[in-house]
Amino acid sequence: QLQASGGGLVQAGDSLRLSCAASGRTFNHYAWFRQAPGKEREFVAGINWRDYRTYYVDSVQGRFTVSRDNAENTVYPQMNSLKPEDTAAYYCAVSIRVLFRRPRTDDIDYWGQGTLVTVSS
Repeated sequence: QLQASGGGLVQAGDSLRLSCAASGRTFNHYAWFRQAPGKEREFVAGINWRDYRTYYVDSVQGRFTVSRDNAENTVYPQMNSLKPEDTAAYYCAVSIRVLFRRPRTDDIDYWGQGTLVTVSS
């Protein structure tokens, strides 16, 4: 139900735009998580479908912007000023819940496949 794309290898300071296309229905919350080797999966960015409210982890605030395309049922995190510590597998995720806070992994109902982002220094 979720198709993620857009990962790749970039240099520090570069930009990437990921995309997450949902099929079958719309969800109340769309989010991106990431997981670096040896670390737990962490929330990165999310957006409410109804009120456009966005949420970010502090480490990406001001560098990442998440937007959506209603017609395509797709969410796009634009990632600017990438740093080596942003290197991880990025997972799109959706929740049927209406959220007014950063989502936790147990808020997620469906996960997409990961897309790898590698930032070289």
